[in-house]
Amino acid sequence: MTTSAATIEQLHAIADGDGAHHHFLNHLATVKVGAGDSTSGMNAVEFTAPRGFGPPLHVHREEDELMYVIDGRVRFEFGEESVLADTGCVVSLPCGVPHTFQVESESARLLTVAAGRRSAPSFDRFVATLGEPIDTTALPEPVAIDPGRVAAVCAEHGMEVLGPPPAPLT
Repeated sequence: MTTSAATIEQLHAIADGDGAHHHFLNHLATVKVGAGDSTSGMNAVEFTAPRGFGPPLHVHREEDELMYVIDGRVRFEFGEESVLADTGCVVSLPCGVPHTFQVESESARLLTVAAGRRSAPSFDRFVATLGEPIDTTALPEPVAIDPGRVAAVCAEHGMEVLGPPPAPLT
């Protein structure tokens, strides 16, 4: 079998701990594959989040998401339905389905793969826009989050915030 140069240029092997790291909404986001890095129409972002973390209820208008729980326990909510996902679980989040999630274990690592329906996905650019670039894989110290800025950046990247994050865990 012959391999073309174009095919080799499209291959990516990103080692554990490698990627573009960002402190993002009080957790660590690492862009593993950016939409500009691939001609496949998808990107991949790894998240490391502490217990209780959860994004606001939101919907993606232009991207499908697939979330793989690398380590930990995460509760996903879709309207009235809830799914508890443990290490190794894959959760499909189709475009247009409102959702949120919350880390229930001490911490969790998740890999999110986003694929654009009509254009290249922009989830990786959303993370880079809202996050603060860093050189380490350390979790950030919690800071106040501006919900108006989050909603505005979401809108720029085809997402809509529909409600607050999940209530704090007890």
